[in-house]
Amino acid sequence: MQDSVALLYLDANATTPLRPQARQAMLAAMDRIGNPSSIHGCGQQARAMVEAARAQVAALAGVCAEQVVFTSGATEANAMALLGFPGRPRIVSAVEHPCVLAQAAREAHFDSPAYGPAYGPAYRPAHGPVQMPIHVVVAVDADGVIDLAALERALAATDRPALVSVMAANNETGVVQPVVQAAGLAHACGALFHCDAVQAAGRLPLAPLAAVADLLTLSAHKLGGPAGVGALILRPGLVPAPVLRGGGQELRRRAGTENVIGIAGFGAAAAACADGGDEPARLAAMRDRLERLVRAVTPGVRVFGAGVERVANTCCLALPGRDASLEVIAFDLAGIALSAGAACAGGRPEPSHVLAAMGVDAATAGAALRISFGWHNTEADVDRFLGVWTARAYRRQSAAPVSFRAEVWFSTGLFPAGPFPGGPFPAGSFPVNSFPAHSLSGHLSLRPDAGSDAGPES
Repeated sequence: MQDSVALLYLDANATTPLRPQARQAMLAAMDRIGNPSSIHGCGQQARAMVEAARAQVAALAGVCAEQVVFTSGATEANAMALLGFPGRPRIVSAVEHPCVLAQAAREAHFDSPAYGPAYGPAYRPAHGPVQMPIHVVVAVDADGVIDLAALERALAATDRPALVSVMAANNETGVVQPVVQAAGLAHACGALFHCDAVQAAGRLPLAPLAAVADLLTLSAHKLGGPAGVGALILRPGLVPAPVLRGGGQELRRRAGTENVIGIAGFGAAAAACADGGDEPARLAAMRDRLERLVRAVTPGVRVFGAGVERVANTCCLALPGRDASLEVIAFDLAGIALSAGAACAGGRPEPSHVLAAMGVDAATAGAALRISFGWHNTEADVDRFLGVWTARAYRRQSAAPVSFRAEVWFSTGLFPAGPFPGGPFPAGSFPVNSFPAHSLSGHLSLRPDAGSDAGPES
């Protein structure tokens, strides 16, 4: 990214900026000394901070504080859930986070006809019991929603109670899964139900999810807290076999000295989310406006999951013929951070298993970009994204000016020598190359002018 360009961060599904409340809580914790397991005064002060944060996380999820087990992050929490009940077959959806898929596959019968070399094929038993592998992947439809009928058949095929894991919202597409229905199917067959709610926290109500899940995973840095801390919420009385053994921390459910500073930030961020008011509605309006105007500028764009419920902040789209990795670089050079997929892929340009499970062809999947808003984003950020998107859509027409019609107005800076700064911009035309893309600000809505013979590249 160029140092001279102010950063616009549109990758909240990868991580969010630290909320001011979390920062303050962490700074306060840094001024304390003491191990929460110590019985002296310093230790008890540290313990009080941990328990206060536990109560804040519990309040966000609508559960009792005793149900919250702090971990080093969502990956560890998911491992605790998936590995904590040996002997149970593991049934997961095809679009789960890689850390869920990887843990579910541990010790699986890789030579089973129901299990392929990577994450599938999806398990769709037509009828009757079959030999049950430890790891079963259930298909999703074209929108990325789990096939509940296939899940029901997979559960019926088990010869012993299973463990089912279905995420609340997908990290790539934002698609919301039918968690309540899936949990009902699981419980009807005596199975335990785990829900990875990392992308739902602060974007969907957690209490309905926690009410039906035996195990629920959260992560601090996806809701404005620090990285390196998460939680597994357990149904009362449920005790998974610990993944980490040693001390008696977290009521002997997770060994290791608690990360007091990180946990304090987690609690403060959870409290801020609980007080967030209409933030999901605000983010949904921004996302819907972005998608509407992107479609106007580039009619060939595809928005994944647009026909089903999604979390408010997430847009995953593809313009066929584009290379997502090159687009990410171009946006980064313009000062905008977004993603070509899940950041947890470690920067490797691997095909999305989520889009593949949805039946998306490799070329279209290779063009997919993810824009994910956070608590820090505003409508002006949508305008700036649209300015860069529009300029890139018309970049092959750069030799000849392309006319646009301004539907709303610009707030600052586009025409410093003209009559329009700070006020309404009347309907009219201007050349797309007459301004740098990163200078766009305010409320912007662009369409190709009807009189222009140039069009967006396909």
